[in-house]
Amino acid sequence: MRLPRTAHTDRPWRIHEIAGDFTVEDVWALPTPGGPDDLVWLVRQFADGMGGGVKGDGLVSRALFTVRWKLGALLGWDKPGSGVGTRLPSLRDRLPADLRDGPRGPDLGSSPFTSLYQRDDEWAAEMGNKTVHAVMHIGWVPDASGGHRGQMAVLVKPNGLFGALYMAAIKPFRYIGVYPALMRSIGREWEANAARRRAPM
Repeated sequence: MRLPRTAHTDRPWRIHEIAGDFTVEDVWALPTPGGPDDLVWLVRQFADGMGGGVKGDGLVSRALFTVRWKLGALLGWDKPGSGVGTRLPSLRDRLPADLRDGPRGPDLGSSPFTSLYQRDDEWAAEMGNKTVHAVMHIGWVPDASGGHRGQMAVLVKPNGLFGALYMAAIKPFRYIGVYPALMRSIGREWEANAARRRAPM
């Protein structure tokens, strides 16, 4: 379920002090019911899924990602020198000492994202290219039934007018194809791993 931006901005996340110049583009409630300490499992699920690149299930979602990466290769949007650490300074440089010295989060393999930090109730990862600098923020929040669930926010900082136009152009495709497929995929995998989470550590 898509949530209002205030579902992210009204919570005391540490990301606010790091990415205050980014715009909250999307906020989603994730279909991941669990206990108060289950964020670690959700982060592990994201890391496992992203290790081979960002992708969703479903024909529309796969087609959109395929088109996006082919366009990026053709137009040079994703060249090594166009991302975080080269054209864009990493948000790691903005982290206060306690976050910088704490857990960074998982290695995301060949995904364009890189973990920034991980806490008990939030995890953040960043990516960048010639169009945008973006943050994926995963929080762990109480739900209406007395349990907890995941919440995903996407924060963006477009690269000039071109980046702003790019974000506007892809917005309907994100809502029609990408996010619905991603939510279904997250929910199915969370349910499939329920027994694993309940097993003694």
